[in-house]
Amino acid sequence: MPLNEKPDTVTWPKTHYVYVEKTGPFQTSAPQAWQQLHQLTPAIAKHNTIEKYFSLYDRERKIYRAGVSTAAEPKELPKGLEHTLFDGGKFSRFILTGSFSQLPEASGRVFEIVAEKKIPLRPGFNIEHYVNDPRTTPEDQLVTEIMFPSR
Repeated sequence: MPLNEKPDTVTWPKTHYVYVEKTGPFQTSAPQAWQQLHQLTPAIAKHNTIEKYFSLYDRERKIYRAGVSTAAEPKELPKGLEHTLFDGGKFSRFILTGSFSQLPEASGRVFEIVAEKKIPLRPGFNIEHYVNDPRTTPEDQLVTEIMFPSR
């Protein structure tokens, strides 16, 4: 699996985040959240500039958010979506190159590395940032940043 196992530190900016939230086991809640978000994306884009696609998740509380960032505070959002100004902050970033189907295994490995290396974490959501578009990028060239909130 093409995962870098030595994280770098990045700062995620404050971000307007439009999302669908689901709770429960991620193997079911994540696909449901993305399916619902993708159905609503054209309506989001009608009145807003979408910048990034990413998920926020809290493994302990089993909260999964599939969402997009917008260039400004969003306007005229369809029902079923929530908005927050995500504070961002400092994160330890691991990078996976390849198919999204590798994400469960890669995320599991990242949790192991964080525990093994005793990387100091702060409370907050983890991020999976989908750097490129799977509709136009070959599957083996997809890049996902897996980030943990760090001190």
